[in-house]
Amino acid sequence: MKHFRILICTVCIAVTGAFASYAQENNSHNFNKIERMLEEVTIYQRLQDVAICDKVRIAGPAKYYQAKTGVQFLDSLSDNQLKFYAYVFFPKDVKQGKKYPLIVYSHGGIHAHTGNSAITHICRELIAQGYIVICPDYRGSTGYGKGFYEAIDYGGLENDDVLACRDYMVENYSIVDESRIGLLGWSHGGMISLINILKWPDKYTCAYAGVPVSDVTYRLSYQDPAYTKNFTQKYHVNATPKENPEEYARRSPVTYAKNLRKPLMITTCANDDDVSWTEVNRMIEALKAEGKDFEYEIYPKMVGAHHFERIDIKEATDIRFKTYQFLARYLKPKHPFKNIEQLRKAGYYFY
Repeated sequence: MKHFRILICTVCIAVTGAFASYAQENNSHNFNKIERMLEEVTIYQRLQDVAICDKVRIAGPAKYYQAKTGVQFLDSLSDNQLKFYAYVFFPKDVKQGKKYPLIVYSHGGIHAHTGNSAITHICRELIAQGYIVICPDYRGSTGYGKGFYEAIDYGGLENDDVLACRDYMVENYSIVDESRIGLLGWSHGGMISLINILKWPDKYTCAYAGVPVSDVTYRLSYQDPAYTKNFTQKYHVNATPKENPEEYARRSPVTYAKNLRKPLMITTCANDDDVSWTEVNRMIEALKAEGKDFEYEIYPKMVGAHHFERIDIKEATDIRFKTYQFLARYLKPKHPFKNIEQLRKAGYYFY
C-alpha cells in the first residue's frame, strides 16, 4: 500500500507538472477565451433591448502560413478555408420583405476581438438609425485559441474575411440592401475599412476610417522595437520591412490610394499615442497626390488621444455625430440622427 501511494503521488506530480507547463504555455489564450466569452454575454445583455443578437460561423480563404504536420492526410487539406465567427445585430423593428442598410464594423487591435467596451454604445447608435450591423472576429482575433491567433494575416487575408462577412449578409439575408453597405472601423479596424474600400470598391457604398493604420513600414519605424515581433513571427510575415519591403507595402493602405472611387472619410488627432497622425497623414497625402475626392479631418490634441472618438464624453459623441452624418448621406438609414441629443439618447438612454 505504501508503494502504491508513492506511485500515485509520483503520477500526480508528473501530471500536475505537465499540466502546469501546458497551462503556462497556453495561459494567455485560455484567459483571452474566458474574457471574450464574458464580454460576449455583456454585449448581448446591453444590446438585447434594441437588437436581435446573433453569432454566425463562416469561412474565409485558407491560412496564409501553413506549417507542415508530416501527416499526409492533413497536409493534403492545407488549402481548406479558415472558419471564423462574426456577431450580427438586427434592429428589432426590421421586417421581412423590406430592405435595410448594412454596416460592416471591424474591431481594432493587432490581436484583439469584438469587445464590449469598444462596440456596445456605438452599436446602439447604429441600430437606432436602422442599420443592420456585422462585426467580424477575423483571423488573428483573440479568444479562439492559439491556432486561430497564429492565423493572423495583418493587412492581408483578414480583409478577405471581412469581405466574406459582407458577402454572407447579402447572400443569406434578403433584407440586406446590397446597394447600401458601409464600412466602419478605428485603428486596425480603420485600416481594414481602407483596404476593403480600395480593393473591392464594387462591394461597398462608402467607408469611414478612424485613426487608421495606413503605412505598416512607417508604423514600425516609430513603434517600440518589440512591436515588430508581431510581424516577424514565423507564422506571420517572417521578415522585417528591411528584409521584405514589398510584402509590407502589400499590406499597407497607402499602396492602394490610386484605387479610391467611393466616398471615404478619415479622421485622426494630433496627440494620438498609438497610430501617429503623421502616419494617417501619409494616407491623406497619398490620396491627394492621386487627385482623389474624400473627406478628412486632423483634430488638435484631444481627450482620449487614440480613442478620442470612442470614449463616452460629449466631445467624442459630437464627433461621432459627424461620422454618422457622413454614413447617412450615402446609406440612407430609416432613422438618421437629426441632432446630437438623439444620438445620446440612443446610445446612453438619456441626454
